[in-house]
Amino acid sequence: MKLLPVQPAYKLDASRGAGPRWLIEGLWADQAVGIVGGEPKSCKSFLVLDMAVAVASGSPCLRHFPVAQTGRVLLYAAEDAPLVVRQRLEGICSLSQLNLTQLDIQVITAPSLRLDNIDDQKRLRDTVDQLRPKLLLLDPFVRLHRIDENLSSEVAAILGYLRSLQRLFKLAVVVVHHAKKAAHHIRAGQALRGSSEFHAWGDSNLYIKRRAEKLTLTVEHRAAPGQNDLPLTLQGTDDQIGLCLLERPPPPKPPRSPTGEQIHDALSEAKVPLRVSEIRQICRIRTETVCNMLVQLQKEGRVIKTHQGYQLVSAPDPVSLSRSI
Repeated sequence: MKLLPVQPAYKLDASRGAGPRWLIEGLWADQAVGIVGGEPKSCKSFLVLDMAVAVASGSPCLRHFPVAQTGRVLLYAAEDAPLVVRQRLEGICSLSQLNLTQLDIQVITAPSLRLDNIDDQKRLRDTVDQLRPKLLLLDPFVRLHRIDENLSSEVAAILGYLRSLQRLFKLAVVVVHHAKKAAHHIRAGQALRGSSEFHAWGDSNLYIKRRAEKLTLTVEHRAAPGQNDLPLTLQGTDDQIGLCLLERPPPPKPPRSPTGEQIHDALSEAKVPLRVSEIRQICRIRTETVCNMLVQLQKEGRVIKTHQGYQLVSAPDPVSLSRSI
């Protein structure tokens, strides 16, 4: 009888430490497998090509996320012609002030690659063994097989093969996969087309959503906090374009009540604190409304009540005022 290897828990390798190690900080974990998902025409390919340039060069991904580890990248772009792939990579390099000729990005040019086929699995494994990339990018999943993507057993077999590559060669694996059409209102991982195995498989997952002309990025990790709705935009001109992360705009300030602003203006123009009756006459509003708004302005820290009446927080204190009069 041949037993499985077993080791006491306290002897398990802890050299990687308790915290997450990154390939691209905050975006993709070291040696992680996962999905880049999104609806058709949502710039998924631009995102994975940006990851390729970042890892190969050490420049920040999306001009924002620092690269923790660099190395060779192996890419299979099944839906784009080699010329298109080169032009997109050159555009991304232009935005990052890089030269594509100096980057170690290797592109698989085979007309087809089927990971449900034993022979193609072996060819990919041998290629990875020969080149030893830090990052393997496969774009998209639908062109890598002839299985039923709704059958968990068939999907799991291919994803299991890719996991075995990751463990054997200690590399990160990124698979591009389509989301359901008009799925922008569904939680990111649940919007992926086909089996739930895709979402469960990923150590790091990235999802792009498009609403009209707006692109947003959601980041998920198995062992680290994620981020939601990061704004993206395509920048550049002609063929020299790439994705960039936009800074989040500051949250809008809550609208102020016109009545509250009337009272605020009245107090700011007064040289002494005002009583409720005086505020009512100046603003020509009901006493009840004045009282309610004064309570609200006090809660906001904009107005204080003194023995002489109400005044703005920034106004001089009543004692100094009375001495100067």
